[in-house]
Amino acid sequence: MLLRITAFAALAYMLGFALFLLGLGHPLEGQKTDGIVVPTGGAGRIDRGLALLQAGEAKRMLVTGVDPSVRPQELAAVYKSTPRRLFDCCVDLGQEAIDTRSNADETAAWVRSQRFRTIRLVTSDWHMARARLELQNALGDEVEIVGDPVRTNARFGVLASEYNKLLIRRIALIVGYRG
Repeated sequence: MLLRITAFAALAYMLGFALFLLGLGHPLEGQKTDGIVVPTGGAGRIDRGLALLQAGEAKRMLVTGVDPSVRPQELAAVYKSTPRRLFDCCVDLGQEAIDTRSNADETAAWVRSQRFRTIRLVTSDWHMARARLELQNALGDEVEIVGDPVRTNARFGVLASEYNKLLIRRIALIVGYRG
């Protein structure tokens, strides 16, 4: 009996991991949202968000999890191909978040302050499922979240670790731990 339970659990885990890999997704094209949120921590995320903002796909963008020592003009200097006026009018820096869960909380406060109804989440493909889960938990059903993953070539260890974090967080939410 124990062997069957273990075999079933292992099979369920492997199938879930396969579904996780199949769900990594592709960048989203042609869908406008009120705002864009970009958690820091991965290559190409801010670039993708700025390109979408510049293309008029949203009104504003939040970069969440920015180091408190970074100033808006410093970020603008790094992204010289983006007009400075876009940073001045439409890019907000969130400097309170330190992890995925606090990124979601910081984003939820920003979304509510802007009164947005739709938000585009731009993060690495391997990070999308957990980031979206945390954001949905922080926002509830009041805001539509559209995922726009940045394609990566993540190593197996990164993918497995992220899948495990996703599983643990889902279980925590199911048992009522909102943390």
